[in-house]
Amino acid sequence: MKEIIVDTDDEELKKEARFLGLGLREEHGDLVEATITTKEDEQHLIETADAAPALLITFADQEIIPLENLIAQLRGRTKLYVQVRTAEKAREVLETLELGADGVVLTTNDMATVTRTIELVSAGGTLALEEARVTVVRDLGMGARVCVDTCDMMRRGMGMLVGTSSQGMLLIQAEVESNPFVSPRPFRVNAGAVSLYTLVPGNKTRYLEEIEAGDDVLIIDEAGAARTAFVARSKIELRPLVLVEARSGDKTAKAVLQKAETVKLVTPTGSVAVTGLNEGDTIMARFEEGGRHFGTHVAEETVIEK
Repeated sequence: MKEIIVDTDDEELKKEARFLGLGLREEHGDLVEATITTKEDEQHLIETADAAPALLITFADQEIIPLENLIAQLRGRTKLYVQVRTAEKAREVLETLELGADGVVLTTNDMATVTRTIELVSAGGTLALEEARVTVVRDLGMGARVCVDTCDMMRRGMGMLVGTSSQGMLLIQAEVESNPFVSPRPFRVNAGAVSLYTLVPGNKTRYLEEIEAGDDVLIIDEAGAARTAFVARSKIELRPLVLVEARSGDKTAKAVLQKAETVKLVTPTGSVAVTGLNEGDTIMARFEEGGRHFGTHVAEETVIEK
């Protein structure tokens, strides 16, 4: 995770920040502060950056283009930190040019802002996936399903985790593969029934029916690597559905999916269309213990979902 340094005069917040493993501004005296107002400021900083082990940048006005320039020019020469005041701005700074700054200095006296920043910044990482053996493939008839169109371009093996329970989810591949009757849509995941859970940043779940334009979701690949994607639209339509169940040991994952050749589940070696799925096939799944309270994981809670 990129570094988050908290700048606060609230003593309780300082204690909380230390407990969470975050740095404090007062402990980072090596940060050389600079304000970017003009193109000349930017150029001067690029020319003199080698003299500083770490820079803390404040932008007076425009910031996206100057930040992109600094990241491109200073990568590997010095560490680059940016002053921010919100969680959303922190994420933007740390994702600019896909590389991002090395860290942010978050100026706030609000614990909720710190927590939200951690959630957004740590939304990536790697999730533990397991191989699961298909035990049930059963037609259900018509029902409402959700297509999630993201602002991302996915590849084979990438998609979203969905399930009837947060304790077991299946990895549904994006529509990245060619079909004689329809073009690939690598931004889309035909995710399943409206009532399924999906995993979102912050290790939380949401119902597919709730997802709408502007929301963020988690994109996961076959190795469990996760990243955040933003939703451009969500489409709910009536389509024929099929129930898929898979087991790993004594753990079960279930999902209700559209019965279509373009709906594919990720396997250890590629993908398989739900229309060609058979009992005994191996697909990728994620399992966890505990329950959820309004989408938040409660590891100690006992919940039985069938």
